[in-house]
Amino acid sequence: QVQLVESGGGLVQPGGSMTLSCTTSGSIYTTMSWYRQAPGKQRDLVAAMTWSGTINYGDFAKGRFTISRDDGQKTTYLRIDSLKPEDTAVYYCNAGGSLYSPPGNYWGQGTQVTVSS
Repeated sequence: QVQLVESGGGLVQPGGSMTLSCTTSGSIYTTMSWYRQAPGKQRDLVAAMTWSGTINYGDFAKGRFTISRDDGQKTTYLRIDSLKPEDTAVYYCNAGGSLYSPPGNYWGQGTQVTVSS
């Protein structure tokens, strides 16, 4: 049974930073990804990273978002800098997909990020 457990979300003020973590049980997946979904919107790719270090960022994510992974800890990270209210969303970790699309079959439960003053 594959489990992905996200952590690190919460309430943050505009301009702040946040790092999300996703720890995976079982196998190390070639590609780990982060998606986000705001209320009433589709789920969008934020960033994906292969185990060899190749990275793809969604167009909106270039510049403020940084994905990284520590395969020894089976953990993938997403750092978000200069947070904006429009970054408010549920952020999901995904395993087993491709660098661009589609996502893999394994999802975490999601972690809420709320950017508000």
